[in-house]
Amino acid sequence: VTTFKMPEDIQSVLDAQETGPTTKNLIKSDFPVQSFKPKVQIAFQRLPGQCPRRIEIERRRRLYLSFDIAQLLANEGIDSNQLMPRHHDPDNMPTIEEKKDPIFPIYLPLKIFDNEEYDCRTPEEWISLGLEPGSHNRKPVPGKALLPTDDVLGHEDPKSQKLIYKWIDVGVLDYDKETKLYLVHKTDKNGLVRDEEGRPILNGGITPEG
Repeated sequence: VTTFKMPEDIQSVLDAQETGPTTKNLIKSDFPVQSFKPKVQIAFQRLPGQCPRRIEIERRRRLYLSFDIAQLLANEGIDSNQLMPRHHDPDNMPTIEEKKDPIFPIYLPLKIFDNEEYDCRTPEEWISLGLEPGSHNRKPVPGKALLPTDDVLGHEDPKSQKLIYKWIDVGVLDYDKETKLYLVHKTDKNGLVRDEEGRPILNGGITPEG
């Protein structure tokens, strides 16, 4: 009988092992896992033969992740870049033959059609999805926002004719009750929500220093 002798560099041995496919999420993310879970109106206790609640949640999560709002709008003939009103450009007035109104290219702002009566969550509930169990730090919540591709000009003049608006992956940081506006931050190329120094943005961007 001999005793087991552990290799000196056990970590390299473990790294060299190929265990095959795994169900563990290996993608690094700044978003909590629960922020991707949809809200379902299903009883926690299900009768035999009915779809379990956790299965229905997973099915809807995968279904919603497969949707692309830009593609859904394009299928209806809507150009997302035209949803943002622009400054009046007298040098490039559309003609009547183009079947475009030269004075009012967009008749009503989108906020008029923003009906909150049937929303499955309140804005406060959406923001609270960034809180992980046992943690006091609130992480961003994943979302998509119609934003200009040029950040500098977009902040200076959001209605400039030179801007191109696209649906961009963002992290929702905070919500303002008075203006009913969300504070969002664009994700980087790795899908992370980081500040200029590469640190995760927590609690809506408020630091201990204020």
